[in-house]
Amino acid sequence: MTRRRPTPDEMALWKSAVRHAERLHPRKAEAGPPQPAPKPKPAKTPLPRIEPFQPGQLTPTRPARHVLAPPVTERLAQTPVRMDRKAHTRLKRGKLKPEARLDLHGMRLEAAHGALIRFILSSQAAGKRLVLVITGKGKDRDEPGPIPTPRGVLRNQVPHWLDLPPLAQAVLQIAPAHISHGGDGAYYVYLRRRR
Repeated sequence: MTRRRPTPDEMALWKSAVRHAERLHPRKAEAGPPQPAPKPKPAKTPLPRIEPFQPGQLTPTRPARHVLAPPVTERLAQTPVRMDRKAHTRLKRGKLKPEARLDLHGMRLEAAHGALIRFILSSQAAGKRLVLVITGKGKDRDEPGPIPTPRGVLRNQVPHWLDLPPLAQAVLQIAPAHISHGGDGAYYVYLRRRR
């Protein structure tokens, strides 16, 4: 849509109205229109000094490895002891004998999760207190990429499953197994008494 030009009568009316009008802010008229601010000059940053390098020379430092979460054994060691301290000390030394064991070697996650739920709940119903869950240590994976993958999927997943319902109400304490019962590839699960 094009704008219409004012007629000569309309222009004469406008000029007479402007001639008799007073400014609201007379100081602004004296200052004139605002001047644009000058553009800031970009600051020059000095280039980093590069030390001379000789072929065959080693770099001074290696970059740190990124660790997103502590290993499972460290997380379990940091959890507070909820069972009898004397029994917990005997448990860590491998002096207590598990009353039942479940071997999850070679199972997929879905099958292992179902088997773990059945095993823990049936063991608690049978009045057992200490059971052993064998997960295996897992295979080393040399997968390239920016995100590190933990070793042993079941080994990392089982403690998480034991902290979630329906197993959380049955489990009192989780601890890595003694070397005589599987070491890093197994967990002691101390169950609550059924009431």
